[in-house]
Amino acid sequence: MKPEYVFMLLGGLGLFLCGMQMMSSNLEAVAGDRLKGILEKLTSNRILGVLVGAVITAVIQSSSATTVMVVGFVNSGLMTLRQAVWIIMGANIGTTITGQLVALDIGSIAPLFAFAGIALGMFSKKRNVQNIGSIIAGLGVLFIGLGMMSDAMVPMRDSEVFVNALTSFSNPIIGIVVGAIFTAVIQSSSASVGILQALALSGLIDIHSAVFVLFGQNIGTCITSLIASVGMNRNAKRTTVIHFMFNMIGTVLFVILCLVTPLTDAVAGLTPAHPASQIANMHTLFNVVTTIILIPFGTGLASLAEKILPDKKEEIRVQPDDDQWLKEIMSSQHVLGSSAIAISSLMENVGSMYSLARENVLKGFDMILSGDDTRFAEVEETENTIDLYNISISRRLSKVLTIEHGPAETKRLNSIFQITGNVERVGDHAMNFAEHAVFIREKGLKLSKETIEELKEMREQCRKAFERMELSAQTDPTQLLVDAVSFERAVDDITERCRDKQVERINNRACEIESAVLYSEILIDYERIGDHMRNIAEAYAEQNI
Repeated sequence: MKPEYVFMLLGGLGLFLCGMQMMSSNLEAVAGDRLKGILEKLTSNRILGVLVGAVITAVIQSSSATTVMVVGFVNSGLMTLRQAVWIIMGANIGTTITGQLVALDIGSIAPLFAFAGIALGMFSKKRNVQNIGSIIAGLGVLFIGLGMMSDAMVPMRDSEVFVNALTSFSNPIIGIVVGAIFTAVIQSSSASVGILQALALSGLIDIHSAVFVLFGQNIGTCITSLIASVGMNRNAKRTTVIHFMFNMIGTVLFVILCLVTPLTDAVAGLTPAHPASQIANMHTLFNVVTTIILIPFGTGLASLAEKILPDKKEEIRVQPDDDQWLKEIMSSQHVLGSSAIAISSLMENVGSMYSLARENVLKGFDMILSGDDTRFAEVEETENTIDLYNISISRRLSKVLTIEHGPAETKRLNSIFQITGNVERVGDHAMNFAEHAVFIREKGLKLSKETIEELKEMREQCRKAFERMELSAQTDPTQLLVDAVSFERAVDDITERCRDKQVERINNRACEIESAVLYSEILIDYERIGDHMRNIAEAYAEQNI
């Protein structure tokens, strides 16, 4: 093969992939927020789930992007494993739209599409219009690249070695393996199917050999979701198993049908003069038929995935800095749904951090009341974990904010910064309680009975407030704010009353001066906890408006 043809082939491949990326990313920008909203509100209805998966994938033109998004949603708890089954089935149908677009014979006017799209983007200042222009330009660039690849491969028909290699694809196993490996390498079944269509357009491969490569490409596309599931929970990994099982079952079924029935000839007969359409039609038929057959067994696939990957007897707690899922999403070109996934996961970490701070506040009070500081190391270790959470969440937030988000998502992400900072400060005041307990023991200080009773009242007030004020997906932000305001007012009232009584005790010489100074510091910490709890509730309510 002459160097100029090699360069033309590589250039065509580059333009084809570039055009596909232009279409995909800009379609996401135009419709991303709506699609994310649809997925977040998804019901368990299987037909609805399949339709949603098909529509979203048809719009963003990447089943890999959809399945990665679904893996993330399952990992973060926004979607159940059984809901994910239907989305995956629909995604496999939706991804066939790219092959159908490639099969359209518009190569001669492709440059016009590219020019029109670029002109539209250049002469408009509106973001949506620019995105639409990029979509049109991407379509033109895609077809220009396809034409270049087809033209570059025409001379290969005279290469006996190359022709013999492609002929070997008629062997089902070889064809499937080659298709799976190639798709796994470029991580896009749409792109690999387009390249297969370019080979067919050049007359280098016929439909009888291409079908087995096509089936392998459906298996190879599972590699992207497999990579995305690394470091995620058990259910996320099961989602990738379901995706793999779907394509494996479809491949086995269609290989048998193509070998023992005239299915391939029947599909080819629909468009005898258009090899690219033949491949696109077989691709569509493969995914539609497999989905129809497996829809009744969707819950069974989920159950089988649970048996293949059973729950561990001792589930290892994910460390605060374990954000492998975020790294995978951030490294992907497809960010649809990443905001919802990231916010849910980050808030889960904030909830864990909040629980630790609450635990330390009550332990700190107990240490002061009991005069026993033997749990100081335990409180200190928990405080260190809270600090690690704070660092990890802040780092992850910084990464997430580098992705373009809508105003609502940006607002929610910024509020998480505020919540995290205030939770960390609650933890600091709890640590102060523990240090006060150590100081009391070391100095041999004695607290009056009245002071002890007041501290008990403060602890009980905190306990009740923490019980009411949970940070979880089920928390009503309005009620949380009401409870926080009520708690802060109660804290202020108790603090003011206790200070007045403390002054009386000092005047009556009912307590030591050193104990009185320490008690004043305890009251300051207690009052600050009330302030931070209100700040947390306000930020939480703000992100849910």
